[in-house]
Amino acid sequence: MRIAIIDLGTNTFNLLIAEQVNDSYNILLETKYPAKLGKGGINDRKILPEAMDRGILALQTHLETMKPYAVDKVVCIATAAIRSAVNGQEFVKRVKEELGLDIRVVDGQKEAELIFDGVKQVLPIGDERVMILDIGGGSNEFIIANKDGVLWKHSFDLGMARLLDHFQPNDPITQDEIKAVEAYVKPELKLLYEAMEKYPTRTLIGSSGSFDTISAMIAAVHHPHMDMKKVSTYHVPLNYAKELHDIFMQSTLEERKKMKRMDLHRVEMIVLASIFINFIVEEFNIEEIWQCGFALKEGAIYQMLNNQL
Repeated sequence: MRIAIIDLGTNTFNLLIAEQVNDSYNILLETKYPAKLGKGGINDRKILPEAMDRGILALQTHLETMKPYAVDKVVCIATAAIRSAVNGQEFVKRVKEELGLDIRVVDGQKEAELIFDGVKQVLPIGDERVMILDIGGGSNEFIIANKDGVLWKHSFDLGMARLLDHFQPNDPITQDEIKAVEAYVKPELKLLYEAMEKYPTRTLIGSSGSFDTISAMIAAVHHPHMDMKKVSTYHVPLNYAKELHDIFMQSTLEERKKMKRMDLHRVEMIVLASIFINFIVEEFNIEEIWQCGFALKEGAIYQMLNNQL
């Protein structure tokens, strides 16, 4: 059986096509389309008309991409942008009427669960606890886990589209703006501080998204011969992450566009993502960072094969 998973994120609609092989699967294709569903309205809890049109176009594009693969089943999973929008169900209805696709809107807890089930497939999690962070456009999911499973998880409405819309920082961002972002997110993460007191860990695993871009850019400098498309995990030394963070903080949008292996879909939000990551590293004395290319889409396939979705 061939399965297509579409992850309808706040910024990007991600497509994964996989073929079931007994109890496992082979990935046939991964691609994405910049829908920017949350642009202009996310903090007002609205999907603007032009954003809906972009979302429809993104899904039409993915449906065209699927045609040669003779997919047996399409599963669409929507996260923060749609679940938090007052007109989110209007978009879901429009997609059903125009494209015949059913969208499953998941809550933050289910989203975190899917992310964990993606990460654990390729990154061995042992006795030591780890903190998994998935940075999205609408929300950021935190999971604390070890080999026995999830110990704690929570979804925070602190996605990069929200922060960008809220702060609209200068280009380049100023030191005062950096401090303002940090001052804003700190009290919002109260539950994370409490969880880290109960389940302390010094290892951060960044799943997909911004972490993919950051690790690819670091590898371009320090491991230039590594083909990042062939690796699903990458160790990110703290000093390399800090080095790139400092470059981001001094960069303009145009300068970032020219940086090697910069994902142009993330060029606007990567500065805020880097601030958020750097804040987490410093606040919780993180000693080790890993990037993991598997996240919600892969977790969805895992759960489907195990009759959990």
